[in-house]
Amino acid sequence: MAERRKLTLTSEILIAMVAGAVLGVIINMVFADTGFVQDMVVGGLFSVIGSIFVAALKMLVVPLVFVSLVCGVTALGDVAALGRIGIKAIALYLFTTAVAITIALTLAGIVSPGDGFDISDPTAEFQGREAPPLGDVVIDIVPSNPVAAFAKGNMLQIIVFAIIFGVAMTLAGERGRHVQNFFVDLNAVVMAMVGIVMKLAPYGVFCLIAKTFATQGVDIILPLASYFLTVVAALLVHAIGVYGLLIRFVARLNPMMFFRKMRAAMVFAFSTASSNATIPVTLRSVEYRLGVKNSVASFTVPLGATINMDGTAIMQGVATVFIAHVFGVDLGIVDYLTVIMIATLASIGTAGVPGVGLVMLSMVLDQVGLPVEGIALIIGVDRLLDMMRTAVNVTGDATVTSIIAKSENAFDHDTFKDPEAGVLEADLPAASRA
Repeated sequence: MAERRKLTLTSEILIAMVAGAVLGVIINMVFADTGFVQDMVVGGLFSVIGSIFVAALKMLVVPLVFVSLVCGVTALGDVAALGRIGIKAIALYLFTTAVAITIALTLAGIVSPGDGFDISDPTAEFQGREAPPLGDVVIDIVPSNPVAAFAKGNMLQIIVFAIIFGVAMTLAGERGRHVQNFFVDLNAVVMAMVGIVMKLAPYGVFCLIAKTFATQGVDIILPLASYFLTVVAALLVHAIGVYGLLIRFVARLNPMMFFRKMRAAMVFAFSTASSNATIPVTLRSVEYRLGVKNSVASFTVPLGATINMDGTAIMQGVATVFIAHVFGVDLGIVDYLTVIMIATLASIGTAGVPGVGLVMLSMVLDQVGLPVEGIALIIGVDRLLDMMRTAVNVTGDATVTSIIAKSENAFDHDTFKDPEAGVLEADLPAASRA
């Protein structure tokens, strides 16, 4: 009798996600008023295990980004190439964000979500938060105190410091190479830590998803069905259509293989609703599953997690049209162009602000003369949509990373073509691909 093949970690995570969603819905429908279940199971067991898992992922982000990026810069050994990669990355991220919000506005214009919506009894309140001026954002990119940047997890500042540190290490010659060897070894240790945390993933994902559906349920979607489904449709069009076309015709890779190998990162992003928390999984996926060299991935993935907000831009576009219809405000072509421009630029300008999606939306609504209070109407379903758009954001990071890697001859085609390359059940390599 043939031995049954062991499930890969990706398959286990997918099973855990589905099981968590089913259990969460059952709890919401049957045990919504049962104090023991809500307090001890949902608010206790699920909340504690899920929070510990997310905290463990976030624990890895700063050391992983810093060490991996330093190794990538020193492996690149060319400051001019680093600048070229940076310009390509920022340009592509802004381009895909502009395309995303254009798709959202177009689809929302066709569906017209919000027509006939009753706002006589809003169930939530929202206080808009002012975004920082663009000048302050640019100044704050350079860390005045690197230790504080590490402590606060300020990703842009960490990226800048890591780049400067890596360049200085390269310029230091022989002494710099001694330090480089230390970072290569340290990178192997950090990647081993990633492997340890990822083995706990099925349990963490199960608890996160179960808690979400147990508290949110499915009934909350019904009053906002047109808005919810329009956002979901736009996310699917962008993820499958735009990213798929870019992978096929720009990167010249097989889109089916690309999406298959990015499943783990997409599931992690969906369960955590955090691009930053998913960085360890995204980095591992693009390097060991897709075949992108660390010299490119170590820069483009953390940068994308910070400034690439395609999924959020889609939400903003649909939400703007939805709120305009609810309040009976007609938007003209100039207003739509303003939404596209503001949302695209704000993806960088509000990168370090907590609750970035709603902050950006409040900026957009203010620019086109819509009441910020309208955000209160969509807060109920925002958690579920946040999970979906984070998965889209992470997929966009991998798409741009693959395109840049191909253009820089930093892509291993044999790894990409091998369905088993870098599977999560396999042991992690001793060191990151240089």
